[in-house]
Amino acid sequence: MKNIFSFLFAIILLFSCNSGKEKTQLEQLTIEEKIDSTNIKSIFNTALTEGKSYEWLRDLTQNIGARLSGSAAAEKAVLWGEKLMKNTGLDSVWLQPVMVPHWVRGEKEVANYTVNNKKKNVPVCALGFSVATPEEGILAEVIEVKSIQEARELGEKMKGKIIFFNRPFDNTLINTFSAYGGCVDQRVQGAIVAGEYDAKGVIVRSMTNSIDDFPHTGTMSYGNLPKEKHIPAAAISSRAANILSRDLKENPTLKFFLKQHCKTLPDAPSFNVIGEIKGTETPENIIVVGGHLDSWDLGEGAHDDGTGIVQSLEVAYLFKKLQIKPKNTLRVVFFMNEENGTRGAKKYAELAKLNKENHIGGLESDSGGHTPRGFSIDANSVNTQLLQSWKKLLSPYGLHDLIKGGSGADIYPLKSDNVTLVGYKPDSQRYFDYHHTSNDTFDKVNKRELELGSASMASLIYLMDKYLYSNTVIKP
Repeated sequence: MKNIFSFLFAIILLFSCNSGKEKTQLEQLTIEEKIDSTNIKSIFNTALTEGKSYEWLRDLTQNIGARLSGSAAAEKAVLWGEKLMKNTGLDSVWLQPVMVPHWVRGEKEVANYTVNNKKKNVPVCALGFSVATPEEGILAEVIEVKSIQEARELGEKMKGKIIFFNRPFDNTLINTFSAYGGCVDQRVQGAIVAGEYDAKGVIVRSMTNSIDDFPHTGTMSYGNLPKEKHIPAAAISSRAANILSRDLKENPTLKFFLKQHCKTLPDAPSFNVIGEIKGTETPENIIVVGGHLDSWDLGEGAHDDGTGIVQSLEVAYLFKKLQIKPKNTLRVVFFMNEENGTRGAKKYAELAKLNKENHIGGLESDSGGHTPRGFSIDANSVNTQLLQSWKKLLSPYGLHDLIKGGSGADIYPLKSDNVTLVGYKPDSQRYFDYHHTSNDTFDKVNKRELELGSASMASLIYLMDKYLYSNTVIKP
């Protein structure tokens, strides 16, 4: 009994200490910071009790699904986004035309090989922009390599072979995006190197830190290779890559079969979907928040980037709900074609420059819908320090990371020393379980994590709108 009372006393003391600590932190805030703290708390409370993002995501993923640029589903998603922005009550909503690539997968791919008279089927998917195999498929011996450089060193030995790029994620890296960056070159550039030396095809280990049976697609390139040297490129699952690597050690002359039917069609018309809340004091200054509306074709595009789309619009929804009237114009953008061309981002930046629009800030969500961790900042030193000074306001919500880094592929074309760009950074540990796979579905998104992300983004936009212009180096 004594131990029970001791335990209860310790728990009470712990809560008392935490309560006292929070009170002390609050007392250390200036009057203006206390106002900001109260408003940020209201943003989180509203997102967690009256948020719309989860049901918007359900609608997008379940009723439209995968939205590869140029597809009928992408066209449907544009109309969905336009209607949703209007229903949310934004001051103005419009579609911005852009021509986008139109690559199609065709029939399901087939891959297999035989060892010890046993046929092994391999989970496989074509990489975006890959050419098809001949109708009968390709069959060839396999050479395994761990890097682009190792492939280059093979030179003429690659002729007539299938080159197997098998460099896994570095799982010692805590940030899985760093691990992804450390090996994605083999997916993007593998066919350039192998095609130059007349290899028959390329297979690539899927870009994931998990060992599973889900092949990951993603874009690839032929660089400046002439068309006659374009060879089929596909990804195989991480588990299949491990098994194939083991089998090659025992059977170095085994032959791998690949058949795929993909092709690139002429560019297709599409749109960025744009809506805004007009600023009350300096409406000529624009802060953009967005994600990309397109997705790869294998799953439902839930984490990549359905979550970013609905979170971005929920920023505006929360402002409207809480009657927060931004000083600067708040613009929500659903960018088209991030996955295989970033045409929407380039068109948006091109027209912004042509129309002499004055963007002072941007926030992008394209890292999934998991638990918020913070933001990466791409800005001049003054504004980087400004954003980092808000940590005391944001850290109570788990937003401890306010680090110098990149922002996002869709807002990056707006980059200049006068524009403060920010990337929303949720926890990265599960993201590459789903990225570019058939497993990227609505059921993999947690409602509370999604809403916490919306609130995190809205809180940062609130602070950027309130403080950014007066501290920036932009001259009116």
